[in-house]
Amino acid sequence: MPNYRRYRVAGGTYFFTVNLWRRFPNDLLVRHIDVLRAVTRHVMAKRPFHIDAWVVLPDHLHCVWTLPPGDDDFSGRWRLIKQGFSKALPMTEPRSPARAARGERGIWQRRFWEHAIRDDADYAAHVDYCHINPVKHGYAESVAAWPYSTFHRLVADGLYPLDWAGDPACDMEAGKAK
Repeated sequence: MPNYRRYRVAGGTYFFTVNLWRRFPNDLLVRHIDVLRAVTRHVMAKRPFHIDAWVVLPDHLHCVWTLPPGDDDFSGRWRLIKQGFSKALPMTEPRSPARAARGERGIWQRRFWEHAIRDDADYAAHVDYCHINPVKHGYAESVAAWPYSTFHRLVADGLYPLDWAGDPACDMEAGKAK
């Protein structure tokens, strides 16, 4: 088995991409958004972290977290979130023979992708990436139209305008290409 090395910064800020095992077609995450939210709140109560940005799409999610000072265990938090979400759902998903032999569920990809945020520009780019993702994938016409995102909280906090990233229909009418 490979030895995965993760760059860890105690108290650091990280960008994550976490995927379902079978991505297409799959709407499991938005169909069970309340379960994902409840499990995340439960994990945050036990193992605190700050959610800087988060977007949940039907088959994957992106987020930016900041860990408490002296703490670099994002892997343990993801393990708890994935386990809690999986345990809350009935076992109806298909599983590969390897997963079945190990007693694993067929919900999440085994690992996740992380990136340690380096500076303010890197932070801004990754927070923006989270929020634009539903538009990029064609799930929404505008960032504000996607309900499963921290974009709405950041608009309420005055950090983004409601029409951030524009209205694609207006841009096309004006002859602008994105």
